[in-house]
Amino acid sequence: MGLAYPRFQNLYENDVYYFQLFKRYFFFQKILRINGSVPWPVDFRSQIINWKLIEKDKSSYPGGSMGCYINASGGLKLGSNVIIGPNTIIATTNHAQNDHTKIGKSKGVTIGNNVWIGANCSIVPGAQIGDGVTIGAGCNISGEVPNNVVVKRANSAQETYPKKGNE
Repeated sequence: MGLAYPRFQNLYENDVYYFQLFKRYFFFQKILRINGSVPWPVDFRSQIINWKLIEKDKSSYPGGSMGCYINASGGLKLGSNVIIGPNTIIATTNHAQNDHTKIGKSKGVTIGNNVWIGANCSIVPGAQIGDGVTIGAGCNISGEVPNNVVVKRANSAQETYPKKGNE
């Protein structure tokens, strides 16, 4: 697996899952070249933009779950043992408020060590997630999440406010 995925290391030696993982990703990624340039296992139904701007260790493989969209254009830092559930979106940049064809301010995203991100989560630019965090399914993460907490969906309220200036 080291030759095919130089930036990936299984956490558990002699794990049967290791071979299954290799079998699951190799054909689509290395033969069909879907996410082919990414040096860790990525599901063929996921998309990673600007993977070179992702700082990670070998135990985390963003995009490994199906349907993930990760735009690392603004910079993405992942700690060790970060698990990202299916259909999760991580955006590190946003568009300009008044011209949606232009990229706005880049804020990046930082995710600490030993973090579990459940399915169907959205993590927006500027988010900082601490160590030992568990994020429940369907959460929208913005701002700072402290260490060793569980984040769950509590309110589905929507806020609106007027635009300001030409950001």
